Amino acid sequence: MGRGRQKAKHTKVARELKYFSPDTNYNALERELTGHPVDDPRLDEDLAKWPEYEAGKPGKGSDDASGDDDDQYVDHYATEDEQKRA
Repeated sequence: MGRGRQKAKHTKVARELKYFSPDTNYNALERELTGHPVDDPRLDEDLAKWPEYEAGKPGKGSDDASGDDDDQYVDHYATEDEQKRA
C-alpha cells in the first residue's frame, strides 16, 4: 500500500475517533462519583474469591479499617527513598 493511501486511512480513522461520541450513562457516573453502593452480583462473587479487596469495594469506607492495614500495601518495586517518603 502506498503512503498516500495509508495516510488517507489514518486520517479517516482519526476523524472517526475525533467525532465519535458514545452515549454517556449519567446515572452510573453519578453513582460512581458519589460513592453509593453498587449492587453488582459479579462484584460480590469476585470479592468472595478475594476478600483482601473488600475494603476497596465502592460504598465501603476505609475509615473503619485499622492502621495495621497500611503495611499491606507496600510497593515492592519502589526505591528505599520512595518507600521512606510513603
